[in-house]
Amino acid sequence: MIKAVIIDDEPKAIQGLTWELSNFENELEVVATFTEPEKALIYLKNSKIDCLFLDIEMPTMDGFQFLEKLENKDFAVVITTAYNEYAITALKNEAIDYLLKPIDTDDLADTISKIKKHNARSFSADKFEDILLKFNNKLQHKKITITTDGKLIFLEPKDIFYVESDGNYSTLHLSHKKRIVVTKKLKEINDLLPADHFFRIHNSYIINLHKIKEFIKSDGYVILENNAKIPVSRQRKSEFLDML
Repeated sequence: MIKAVIIDDEPKAIQGLTWELSNFENELEVVATFTEPEKALIYLKNSKIDCLFLDIEMPTMDGFQFLEKLENKDFAVVITTAYNEYAITALKNEAIDYLLKPIDTDDLADTISKIKKHNARSFSADKFEDILLKFNNKLQHKKITITTDGKLIFLEPKDIFYVESDGNYSTLHLSHKKRIVVTKKLKEINDLLPADHFFRIHNSYIINLHKIKEFIKSDGYVILENNAKIPVSRQRKSEFLDML
């Protein structure tokens, strides 16, 4: 059963779409409706749904602004509006379909078919991701799993020289001068890394202990095999020396 939410500033429009969707009650259930986008954002932050029917023309926040504010968008989005000039923008915002008001029953049937296909693909991708993670966890030589840009990247610990923090982002500096930027704080990355290989040497840096080439005591920094110069914080210096 598809769980759907409707957002539209006009109560009559919500009533009309809900009535049209009742023709598909064996396939879809409207679990919530909102005339205020702000309240919908709070609901979606804490609820799991399959589809969102979203109006574009709303006074306090238009539909595209609403999509930008969504923290997670792991559901199908269907744009509903009386104005057909929004079609291209809707598709650019990764909406799976676009319905013009008043909504036609045949068009709605096609949309529901698209929602089903979208959800089936998402389910398959999630299931495959679980299989990959479980397989990696069973390996004796476990790789480090990083998620970025909708991809799972499996890294060998030996290929990571150091990790650098930039607020809510972290950059992994790899062999062959490659880099990966992820939307994770340094602490989150640190939790993923094996403690026998890596050490948080500074608030802004984690280094691979096996990649240290030199430790300059007087100036308080290490030089790695890729010639990166990383500072050692005073608070962590004693613990770092113990690790060595």
